[in-house]
Amino acid sequence: MKKVLGIGNALVDVMTQIDDDRILQEFGLPKGSMSLVDSQKSADVKKGTQNFRRNMTSGGSAANTIHGLAMLDAETGFIGSIGKDETGDFFENDLKKAGVNTFLFRRSTVTGTAVALVTPDTQRTFATHLGAAVELGAEDLLGEYFQPYNILYLEGYLINDKSLVEKACNLAKENNMEVALDLASYNVVQAKIEDFRDIVGKYVDIIFANEEEAKAFTGLDPQRALDRLAGECRIAIVKTGKDGSLVRRAEELIRINPMPVECRDTTGAGDLYAAGFLYGYAQDLPLDVCGALGSILAGNVIELIGARIPENKWQGLRKQIQSII
Repeated sequence: MKKVLGIGNALVDVMTQIDDDRILQEFGLPKGSMSLVDSQKSADVKKGTQNFRRNMTSGGSAANTIHGLAMLDAETGFIGSIGKDETGDFFENDLKKAGVNTFLFRRSTVTGTAVALVTPDTQRTFATHLGAAVELGAEDLLGEYFQPYNILYLEGYLINDKSLVEKACNLAKENNMEVALDLASYNVVQAKIEDFRDIVGKYVDIIFANEEEAKAFTGLDPQRALDRLAGECRIAIVKTGKDGSLVRRAEELIRINPMPVECRDTTGAGDLYAAGFLYGYAQDLPLDVCGALGSILAGNVIELIGARIPENKWQGLRKQIQSII
């Protein structure tokens, strides 16, 4: 099986269930987006939502995907930056418990947090204070971290440091790795569209996007966006929510049905879809099977609040996935 190395913002998620959109409006957070905030605004959002139900989990988009892969017994690694604090310990221990080989740089800055505000319609809006996560730099990346792996998985949020993304992609290509990229969030794509197009055109083999991200990148509806993205990469995946997903490689077009579930929170759906898809891809399985595995994991995580599937559900999921394989 191919081994997967992830690089992303090492964050701890504060999952908060709010009762309507007023909190989002009060703090100027576009619904369904990821907004970067400073330490003061992060503290204000946490204080302003302290009376709502909340729980804390380790997170960050790429870390969620790598954690999911590790829970399926894939060989994985993760590169990130955390603080010298209890929140950083929480993040590191969570990945190690899953079996992830960690390359974590400890900083004096606090570990980053992402306050995820979940509205009753299951949409999630992030107010993210990157903290120590943003201190990961191109100079931290060494070729020896990449050598044991076959696939590099990047989250699009890293585009704010293009030199870091370019260094990672170059090291991946030097080590004969494939590069997979998730576009992350439509507002990030809109803000950094030229940087994304440059990175995708030069390096990316597999691209993951939801409908809004695909439209932000191409200006097109899902089907035509898929065609455009497939012209840029070897494999393009556009996730279409309750309608499932579309996968294309050259002339091969596959429609993946969603898993029939009751959606409670969409946080982590894209991350776990990528975990399932890459788990199949790492074993050279057909694309329809890869997509089906992605759909299974995404369906399981949206039944819950938060971006991680609980440990007690993974044994059953492993059996289900092995029966499909």
